[in-house]
Amino acid sequence: MITIYHNPRCSKSRSTCELITATYNRAQEPTEVIEYLKQPLTVEQLQQLNRQLGCPIRDMIRDSEPEYKELGLSDATLSDAQLYEALAAHPILLQRPIVVRNGRAVIGRPPENVATLFA
Repeated sequence: MITIYHNPRCSKSRSTCELITATYNRAQEPTEVIEYLKQPLTVEQLQQLNRQLGCPIRDMIRDSEPEYKELGLSDATLSDAQLYEALAAHPILLQRPIVVRNGRAVIGRPPENVATLFA
């Protein structure tokens, strides 16, 4: 199963979906596309996704969004719990796309990053 956390308004997210369909998913694995702006992730789901990514929580956050500044998320004293809460409450802050396959995940920026899940 391939899961793609997708924002259809994002060109990188669209490119990643196309790349998976056209190039990497030769075995026609079932694919679930989750539009996370319509179906926001819970704190628990974000924590699981972060474990699969194997990166600091801050790597999952888009610091270019206005909400990032408005919420003061650049404050280095914020705990991971506070950052997860911010992501759950403001899903626009989640990096996109994120692709999960076989218990591992990558951020598809650039889209070619997903190749590691199919190697």
